[in-house]
Amino acid sequence: MNAPMLGMYVHQHWAYRHPYAARTWTLEDWRGYAGGLRRIGYDTVMIWPMLETMPDPPTASDWETVERVAAVIAMLHEELSMRALLVLTPNVAARDEEASRYAFADRPFFHCDTRIDPADPAALSSLVKRRVKLLAPLAAMDGLSIIDSDPGGYPSSTNLEFVYLLLAHRRMLDDLRPGIELLYWCFAGWEAYGRYYATGSFSWGSDAESADCIRLLSKQAPEPWGLMGPRRELAASVGCGERMTAFPYGAIEGEPSFPLTGFGSDAAFRAGSEMSPRGIMGNAQTHCVQLPNTFAFARGARGLPLAESDYIAFAEDLLPNLGARVTESWKALGGDAPEGMEDRAADLRRLSRCPLRTGPLRGLLFGDGSRFLADLALQLAMKAALLRLRRVVDTDPGRSGSRAEALGAFAVAASAWQQTHGYSNYWPWPLLQETLAKLDDPVVNAALREGYEGEGDTPFERVKNGFARVETYTTRLLDSMRRAGRPPGFRNAKEEQI
Repeated sequence: MNAPMLGMYVHQHWAYRHPYAARTWTLEDWRGYAGGLRRIGYDTVMIWPMLETMPDPPTASDWETVERVAAVIAMLHEELSMRALLVLTPNVAARDEEASRYAFADRPFFHCDTRIDPADPAALSSLVKRRVKLLAPLAAMDGLSIIDSDPGGYPSSTNLEFVYLLLAHRRMLDDLRPGIELLYWCFAGWEAYGRYYATGSFSWGSDAESADCIRLLSKQAPEPWGLMGPRRELAASVGCGERMTAFPYGAIEGEPSFPLTGFGSDAAFRAGSEMSPRGIMGNAQTHCVQLPNTFAFARGARGLPLAESDYIAFAEDLLPNLGARVTESWKALGGDAPEGMEDRAADLRRLSRCPLRTGPLRGLLFGDGSRFLADLALQLAMKAALLRLRRVVDTDPGRSGSRAEALGAFAVAASAWQQTHGYSNYWPWPLLQETLAKLDDPVVNAALREGYEGEGDTPFERVKNGFARVETYTTRLLDSMRRAGRPPGFRNAKEEQI
């Protein structure tokens, strides 16, 4: 793996609908999406196959997933000449009885997981044995990346224990197939997450702690090995800069996040331009939604300019003869004028009902241009309704029913989009949180306050249960808005008399 990479991380954590959640993709979906990535410059795909959620023995759907990932690796190598990397959490395993109740595509991660103490040799050996069984069919991978934090970690665990865990995986990879690269994904910090699980209070790890972890690993020379993460200068400071792959997590799409196409910021383009010696990795959660930012990231990484004409040409390769109209819709979605959003949504709805021809990047649409346009229309309608709600909240003192009606209209629009994609986890959208906070409705306020705080006898249990609870945050927030609002056009008996 000598040439600098331009990669896309395909994150499969969340259980929602096809084709929005990557864990629902067929081999043909993977072929189309990866083929589209290849056409715009990507040469590497990194996959989290979610082996950690699989019980022992694995279910039939788990083995089908492993076989599909093996086929994806072969397809990436043989058909597209792309690298194939996998990701594992450091020390997460499934609770077998609970995990076996679900098919792979529907399994909620934080309801079925447990953490292994890396200082317990027997527990670590058992974890590696579980993983060997599932990784054996995937031994053609080019590398395995292991993160130092979310969702892994163990209360008060040390960097030395984490390096011992990495070395256990190095030996496992050598047994599977010599030459598989071990990648240490340096993110929040292993000891930082150990403190989080020990105290319930999160803070990012210090540079000194991360540098210590890199030094400890470097001394063991677990070749072939590399680094990835946002801390390029840190790696260089300990003599490992040439091993670093930049990974500006969240530049294309934040995670977890309610699906919404990003447009209008140059953040993805700028992040892509900050290459490391080994290359750069982008990431998304809902890949079929984040096409403009996926394109912008690649343009930055390849040192190419990015103007509106480039977006139009990109959209033309998605849907011929519609590039300008699609780009205008992206621009509207990135703006703050609800009237323009509603006009674009109406246009897209009409187009989505017409026969459509797809272009050379059709794989990024997962073969369905009509769905792509209809999804964009739903997003435009949702954001327009939120902006109208904000306008009412800012101008109406609350004495009339206009606030409730505007909230009801937003709840209807947001529910229509949510019921399409099915995502139900956390919904961090500042425009939404700020508007709902100004609304100051007690029912909505109660739902807004429900974050990552869970119940339990220890900080570790409270953190873990908080992650499990937030898996349904979006559906509970939407329900609170439906209860606090009222449908557009509704009039109560008093208003009927006026």
